[in-house]
Amino acid sequence: MNLESKLHHQIIEKAAQLFLSRGFKSVTMDDLASEMAISKKTIYTHFSTKTDLVAKASEFTFNLILEGIINIRAQELDPIEELYVINDFVHENLKNEVSAPEYQLCKYYPDIFHELNQRKFEAVHDSIITNLKRGIERKSYRSDLPIEIVARLYFLNITGLCNQEIFPNETYNPNLINHAYLDYHIRGIATEKGINILTNIQKERNL
Repeated sequence: MNLESKLHHQIIEKAAQLFLSRGFKSVTMDDLASEMAISKKTIYTHFSTKTDLVAKASEFTFNLILEGIINIRAQELDPIEELYVINDFVHENLKNEVSAPEYQLCKYYPDIFHELNQRKFEAVHDSIITNLKRGIERKSYRSDLPIEIVARLYFLNITGLCNQEIFPNETYNPNLINHAYLDYHIRGIATEKGINILTNIQKERNL
């Protein structure tokens, strides 16, 4: 990787960090230039507009999360434990308690949001379909589940958890919301064996 390519990647990575911690709306190109100790003109030689940079930074974050989820799935954990491990990984890397990045991306950059949301649906759908089938095979989930419907309901609900109009951060703790939804989801699909696994996981995590 040459120096220009390295700088290009560094700008994307730093922008992604700032957007996640402060929000897409509030971070300016001047803020990014100051953080990186480079000129704004240098940034504009790599990205013609802030929207262009938002798109690249969002894709960078998406790919980072997707790679992590793929690595977790490769471990073939218990299906219920897998849901908790993936949830931990996603929220540790997004750190979105204050800025609510997904909600801001939808509000201020809808075209970028909708493109990424389609890719997110495909990734989540594949992950949850596999998780449900494994859970049924292990008799942790009910055998009569409408798998395709449950997978789509799961995506719909985790997407809705980010909606600041329904769950504003100043009122609802994002961590508590996510754990409440996981409990809700698993109890709705689990067998008695699955409920016992869930109970043990929650005890270990002090939930």
